Amino acid sequence: MAEIVNLRRARKQRARQDADKQAQQNRIAFGRTKAERSLTQAERDKAARTLDGHHLAPPDEEPAP
Repeated sequence: MAEIVNLRRARKQRARQDADKQAQQNRIAFGRTKAERSLTQAERDKAARTLDGHHLAPPDEEPAP
């Protein structure tokens, strides 16, 4: 005899497994703490300020105050 399977339960179980798999992938892709994100943003901002500070003004423009 074959085992009787409730298709509704099997479908819901499959959906839960798919959701767990997607959640695992999202944790890998987006799983950074707020502190890590803010540190990275601060480093980017500092690098941009440093780069902007090293630009030379064209001779026809006055330097910014």
